[in-house]
Amino acid sequence: MKKMLAAATVLCLLFQYVNAQEPVKAAQFGFDTARTNIPHGKIDTITYPSKTVGTKRRAIIYTPPGFAKNKKYPVLYLLHGIGGDEKEWLNGGTPQVILDNLYADGKIEPMIVVMPNGRAMKDDRAGGNVFEAPRVQAFATFEKDLLNDVIPFIEKRYPVLKDREHRAIAGLSMGGGQSLNFGLGNLDQFAWIGGFSSAPNTKPPKELLPDPEAAKQKIKLLFISCGASDGLISFSKRTHDYLRQYGVPHIYFIEPGVHDFKVWKNGLFMFSQLIFKPVDPATFSKYPVAGAPAATNIRNAKYPQVTSDSRVLFSIKAPDAKNVQIDLAKKYDLVKDTAGVWTVTTDSVSEGFHYYSLLIDGVAVADPASETFYGMGRMASGIEIPFAGGDYYSTKNVPHGDIRIKKYFSKNTFSWRQFYIYTPPGYDSATADRYPVLYLLHGGGEDERGWATQGKTDMILDNLIADKKATPMLIVMVDGNFYGTGGGIAGFGEAALKSFENELKENVMPFVDKNYRTKTGASNRALAGLSMGGLQTLYAGLKNTDQFAYLGVFSSGWWANQPSLAEPQYTFMKEHASSINSNLKNFWIAMGGPEDIAYKNCKIMLGRFDEMGVKYKYSEYPGGHTWPVWRNNLYNFAQVLFR
Repeated sequence: MKKMLAAATVLCLLFQYVNAQEPVKAAQFGFDTARTNIPHGKIDTITYPSKTVGTKRRAIIYTPPGFAKNKKYPVLYLLHGIGGDEKEWLNGGTPQVILDNLYADGKIEPMIVVMPNGRAMKDDRAGGNVFEAPRVQAFATFEKDLLNDVIPFIEKRYPVLKDREHRAIAGLSMGGGQSLNFGLGNLDQFAWIGGFSSAPNTKPPKELLPDPEAAKQKIKLLFISCGASDGLISFSKRTHDYLRQYGVPHIYFIEPGVHDFKVWKNGLFMFSQLIFKPVDPATFSKYPVAGAPAATNIRNAKYPQVTSDSRVLFSIKAPDAKNVQIDLAKKYDLVKDTAGVWTVTTDSVSEGFHYYSLLIDGVAVADPASETFYGMGRMASGIEIPFAGGDYYSTKNVPHGDIRIKKYFSKNTFSWRQFYIYTPPGYDSATADRYPVLYLLHGGGEDERGWATQGKTDMILDNLIADKKATPMLIVMVDGNFYGTGGGIAGFGEAALKSFENELKENVMPFVDKNYRTKTGASNRALAGLSMGGLQTLYAGLKNTDQFAYLGVFSSGWWANQPSLAEPQYTFMKEHASSINSNLKNFWIAMGGPEDIAYKNCKIMLGRFDEMGVKYKYSEYPGGHTWPVWRNNLYNFAQVLFR
């Protein structure tokens, strides 16, 4: 009877504990600062024989304060990233300090933490090219080393609990992917699994968890965290989306941050407080999916913030304003609090770069918290929504070219004008080399700055050239604005097009050939542009196929409702179809899908091309009439040039 009462009491206390649980809060200032007046754990280096690798390997081990050999402990296996080794956590994350502080505060269970080298190969140091195929494969091989060599060694040499309920695995980046792969792939070995900023080595969800129902029964805790501005967040999100779809309990915690130890230390801080004790799945949904300051914010500006599902949070202090709106794809009304702060959260916004405006009492102004960009015919705010497929324009550790500003005097306009020019990596040192040239044109309401800033031209070409997917080239970003020279929509007619053609041929091209080491001749020149720049490409390019062998038209086409402008162009093309086809090596036309405002005009134009037998290549990339589409257009078009 006494045993039954004791058991009932334990169950009652456990029920009260679980139902009283609140989500573990993120780390506060000082969580990773060493305290001198508390007990400390111990750090050691161990060496174990690895049958998997065929050599002796090393690991770092942390034993908790008050460690006693006559007591048994649970074990957390803590894994490093692709550029690290068994010392990465110790050097960058100070886990011993974080855990010592948590022990002193009574927030974690006593545990042993093993930090092995997750690169299972004989030369397992982090030097050299860590992305070489054998080194990457060694991270997958480590699963066998962990299960067959590391764990048995720890369980033989240390007083540990050997069942799955007392074994956890977690890691950062590549180690986060390993933790998800190994943990979910071996649920008979691990009950507690954590992935912090998990890398692309994370298996696709269906491979990761083919039997969600079985996983529900076995997993004690699955913890997924990442920085909201981390370029690898898509791998955490796709896993989260799959788990949510199949109802697998898990914590999905997204915090402001990038791919660094600030996020990973917080992951360890939170995960270690949850493992080896009762957890309440009802609290999992309470963990915040935080927004992070947009990459396009001015320095230290907290808002706008972008959430992991691409919503944007705005917070603007304007106590005297009567009405505040944000115009980002559509208009949103902000709500004012008693302190005069206006806030709103938008719907999900498509990925990539977008202009937006702040409307205060009906006046459109640039958001003072955002970088500004010349677009929409004025300086406007811009916001970068993280894009899972944006790796091709991200800043990487590759040789980088330059974007330079060059002024020249135009004899046509009798004024000083300027262009931006991209010079590829090595341009200044390889003084004997000459380069082909792409003349790249912006859209209406923009100028020569568009491709250099909004378009990320330098990042796209740097990465393509490093991957040997594009020929090193000069890219000249010209100011194509010649409005007011007569006729057409917004004054943009035949006269404006002719003015641009003359400026390009008579001033820009001769200046570039004189001042830069160019390869001359049509086979070494390309002309491309978006929207208005696409019309300029159609006009100047098709009339000068003896000067340009490559033409790129992005989100553009002759206006079907302006026959006075379009018909003379079609007449010219029909009369010169043979020379156009023979002179052009690539006539590349791309659209942003049916939602592109130029889509119908382009389709009608292509129909006319077909009728007259003009050859072209057509491509679509969804996204409408926006910079995400045009960045992708440049990425693909650059790969076909000068081959």
